[in-house]
Amino acid sequence: NNEKSVPQLLIRDLKFEKKSLAKLMFSPDQENHPSKAPVKYGELIVLGYNGSLPNGDRGRRKSRFALFKRPKANGVKPSTVHIACTPQAAKAISNKDQHSISYTLSRAQTVVVEYTHDSNTDMFQIGRSTESPIDFVVTDTVPGSQSNSDTQSVQSTISRFACRIICERNPPFTARIYAAGFDSSKNIFLGEKAAKWKTSDGQMDGLTTNGVLVMHPRNGFTEDSKPGVWREISVCGNVFSLRETRSAQQRGKMVENETNQLQDGSLIDLCGATLLWRTAEGLARTPTVKHLEALRQEINAARPQCPVGFNTLAFPSMKRKDVVDEKQPWVYLSCGHVHGYHNWGNKEERDGKDRECPMCRSVGPYVPLWLGCEAGFYVDAGPPTHAFSPCGHVCSEKTTAYWSQIPLPHGTHTFHAACPFCAHQLAGEQGYIRLIFQGPLD
Repeated sequence: NNEKSVPQLLIRDLKFEKKSLAKLMFSPDQENHPSKAPVKYGELIVLGYNGSLPNGDRGRRKSRFALFKRPKANGVKPSTVHIACTPQAAKAISNKDQHSISYTLSRAQTVVVEYTHDSNTDMFQIGRSTESPIDFVVTDTVPGSQSNSDTQSVQSTISRFACRIICERNPPFTARIYAAGFDSSKNIFLGEKAAKWKTSDGQMDGLTTNGVLVMHPRNGFTEDSKPGVWREISVCGNVFSLRETRSAQQRGKMVENETNQLQDGSLIDLCGATLLWRTAEGLARTPTVKHLEALRQEINAARPQCPVGFNTLAFPSMKRKDVVDEKQPWVYLSCGHVHGYHNWGNKEERDGKDRECPMCRSVGPYVPLWLGCEAGFYVDAGPPTHAFSPCGHVCSEKTTAYWSQIPLPHGTHTFHAACPFCAHQLAGEQGYIRLIFQGPLD
C-alpha cells in the first residue's frame, strides 16, 4: 500500500492495456469457454452513419449489427423440389412451419423448393421489414441526413426481406450471402416478373427485384486495399455480372470463379443502403473508438491555431458530433488551410458558397471539420490528417484514399464515390484533401 507505487502501477497497467487490448478482444480460447464470450462472426456497418443513427440506435434498427453464434443453430439448406400446377397447390406445399422458396414460372406452373434445418449453420436476415424474421432492420440512407424525419418522405427501394447471411458454426466461421430473406410464413416468393431460371443441374435460381450487389476488396481490408468488382448475388448464392439496370429482366453472366463468401471489407448493396462486412479478426486489427479519442486529444493538445484570429482550435468530443462548436476547425477545401470560423472572404458573385482563403487566396468551399467516429470504416490506425470533400469528415490519409476510389451504387444504374461517414458524394479532383494546420506561435 505504498503511495509512491500507485502512479507506477497505473503507467504499467496503461502500457499493458494498449498491448493487450486487441488480444483481449478476441482471445483464441473463446470457443473453449462459451460462457466467457459468445463467438462473434463479424459485424455489418451501414455506410453513411458516423457511429450511430441520427435519432439514436434502437433495438434491431441501428447503424451497426454484430452477428454472434446463436445458442441453437437456425440455418436451413435446400431439400425437396416440388412442381405444382396451380398457385393453390403451391400454397398447400409451402406450409408455415417449413422454410421454402416459390418460383412462379407462369400462371400454370410454380416450382417450390423446400428447405430443411441445418444444424451446422446460423442464419441472419436483413431487410426493411420490422417483422420478427428480420434480425437487422435497414432503412434508406439519405446523404448527410441528421434526423430520421429527413428519410421518411423517400419511397424505399430496399426490399422488405432483402437478404440473408449464413454463417458456419465451426471455425473458420465462413459467412455467405444470399439474395432475399424468408418472410413471417418462412417463404421466399419470386413472382412472375422476377428474373428466374432452371440451372444446369435441374435446380431453380433467381434474382430479387432490385438485386443484392456485393463487392469484395482486393488485398483484404487493409491499408493496401484496392476496390474489387461489383457483382450480383442470386437467391441460391451464385455470382453474376451486373444487369443493365438494377431491375432489368435479363440476368448478367454467371461468374464461375467467384463465390458468395464474405471477406473482411466486403460491401453489400441493397439498393438504398450499403453495408460493410467486417470479420471478427478484421475488427481486432481496427482502431477502437478509444484509439480515435486518443488521436482527437492528441491533435487538440498540439493547440492548432487559426492563422488569422490566432484563437486555439479544438475538435469537439465524439458525442457532440453534429453541433458546430465555437472552437471547431474549419477548412478551405481548395487548399486545405485550417482556420477558425470567420465571416470575411465571401465571394458574393459566387452565391456566397465559395470563400477566398486569407492564407493563399485560393477560392473554394469553406466547411467545418468533423472527426470520423465510426472506427469500422478505417483501413489503418493513422492520424486524422485528411478530410473528405465536400463534407469535411476527417480520418487517416489511407482511409480517405481507399474510400475515394470506391464506386458506390447510387439509384438504379449509376455509381459514385461517397464519404463512408455521411454518404455525401465526393467532389474535387481526388475527393479528399490534406489538412494544413497552423501550430501555436508561442
